[in-house]
Amino acid sequence: MKRSMEHIKTIDVHAHIVLSESMHMAGPHGPEIGHDESGNPWFRVGEYYLHNVKYENSVFMDTSLRLEAMDEAGIDFQVLSPNPLTYFHYIDAKNAIYFCQQHNDALAKQLSYCPERLAGLAAVPIQDVSAACEELDRAVTELGLLGAYIGTDFGYPLDSPKLDILYEKLVKMNVPLFIHPAPSGIDGPGGDPNLNQYELELLTGFAAQETLAVATLIYGGVLDRHPELDICISHAGGAVALLIGRLNAAARLRPWVSEDLKKEGAFESYLTKIWFDAHVQDQRVLDFIVSVLGTDRLVLGTNFAGWDQHGVQGNEEWLLKLRDNATRLLRFA
Repeated sequence: MKRSMEHIKTIDVHAHIVLSESMHMAGPHGPEIGHDESGNPWFRVGEYYLHNVKYENSVFMDTSLRLEAMDEAGIDFQVLSPNPLTYFHYIDAKNAIYFCQQHNDALAKQLSYCPERLAGLAAVPIQDVSAACEELDRAVTELGLLGAYIGTDFGYPLDSPKLDILYEKLVKMNVPLFIHPAPSGIDGPGGDPNLNQYELELLTGFAAQETLAVATLIYGGVLDRHPELDICISHAGGAVALLIGRLNAAARLRPWVSEDLKKEGAFESYLTKIWFDAHVQDQRVLDFIVSVLGTDRLVLGTNFAGWDQHGVQGNEEWLLKLRDNATRLLRFA
């Protein structure tokens, strides 16, 4: 999709939306919004309840409030993505397919109010890969969405041959895939119980899932099988930059690694083919990530309106570099 970016200086690719029209669209799994006896909000997905997070009458559900907040934050353009609590990757396929259809229809409607500043990414029912391909096609060709958005965990790994038809579809349609973790145990199996304290699921669990995603894509040969596939992973790929030494060493020394990966510098070469959003919240960390990953495939991400919203930081040259990268990733030029 060609868009004029002449007056756009910032493109935020990490911004979630909650859609009123998608409530109760996943059968018994919800989602559902309500309030307790004291008026405190809750959000239900299956048997999981998120308490005291305000979605109604907030930027998550009110486009006019979002645009005002974007102005205040210095964000010119935003790409909206599904709320990770509502991926529904583990529920029955019938309800997942219907939810994704309703979600994407509602998202497209919201985007139509301000297409010069907002775009969106499609929810897809990844538990049925053929249906995911069909919904991706519909969402892009009929609704104008820019690509697909999935979690990191759905019962089989990212290098599974089952996903090859989706990867092929993304390449054929010339659209990107965005990957962002969700808390475990929402509609799937629970994770490490140690992550249930101090919100460590969000603070460290997400980083682990992102790191696993990067390693799986590279070690599993996904980028070899689909060299034109563009994948963007949240939070700069978790801890992948910090672990680069170990990941490189494994590529050279471990017996299960392909011969191509055993070549000196091969792992890092593959790493430069993956995109990352720069939502890391610490300039020291960002400087280190740039030293490892470079800048050609970094894009701006803020987790807009989330508890850890990242401000728009850096000089004009830096922001324009991130904008130009996003323009390439999103096929705006």
